[in-house]
Amino acid sequence: MRFQGKRAVVTGGASGIGRATALRLAEEGAEVWIGDLDVAGGQDLADTSNGRIRFQRTDVTQTAEIEALMHAADAAGGLDVVFNNAGAAGSRDAIEVISPEDWDRTMALLLRSVAMGMRYAAPLLAKRGGGAIVNTSSVSALGSGYAPTAYSTAKAGVLHLTKLAAADLARHNIRVNAVVPGFITTNIFTSALGLEGQARDQANGMIAGVAAKAQPVQRAGRPEDIAAAVAYLASDDAAFVTGTHILVDGGMLIGTRASWDDSQPGLFDALQGAAA
Repeated sequence: MRFQGKRAVVTGGASGIGRATALRLAEEGAEVWIGDLDVAGGQDLADTSNGRIRFQRTDVTQTAEIEALMHAADAAGGLDVVFNNAGAAGSRDAIEVISPEDWDRTMALLLRSVAMGMRYAAPLLAKRGGGAIVNTSSVSALGSGYAPTAYSTAKAGVLHLTKLAAADLARHNIRVNAVVPGFITTNIFTSALGLEGQARDQANGMIAGVAAKAQPVQRAGRPEDIAAAVAYLASDDAAFVTGTHILVDGGMLIGTRASWDDSQPGLFDALQGAAA
């Protein structure tokens, strides 16, 4: 019960990683406030939580709504933990064709929302004597080919912003860290493709199959894998950890595929073949 007597805010808490994290924090004693545009999903989670989870409709591209969510949790008895997680795939256009409007919308959703989440949470956390902030980045922040350009740029911004905010907020005893998910099976992929119903379910099954072969850990990542890392970073178990990130990717970035897949020729194998 690492969060007994504490209150947490989770943005994007109605589904996927946010939902799994809200449940994990509540299971460990926290009173959790979730913000999301998905009213049905958010209210359903709140209604089935035995009072441990509360829902407030929140559009994180609207700064006033982020501020209202933070203050709602604070008014219930003080804010201790914030998980800035809400997001979607954003624009899938390449840099040579993306419109300025689509670029700005993606940045507002994925980067500005995190900045403003910290902006409005920090004074409330400081008032409590400190607290913990965790931000969701992505493996796409660390290299190309994992996600669209605008999304990847925003997630790289989240990583750097996390370090800067950790330095800014250390004086208030507020720790700031990031979690960096790999291939996690949520509806973010199917939503980006506009799939719903049976088509979405079929696509998710295919994605899970592909994900199981995409990294050394041969199963698809689950939202609960990320929730466990977030819970650690937000807890006193990580009291000496700030300004860094945890990579939760099943080993996807451990090296080239040849480093863990014997069926793939590596650079050394190619050089040997050339020299033979």
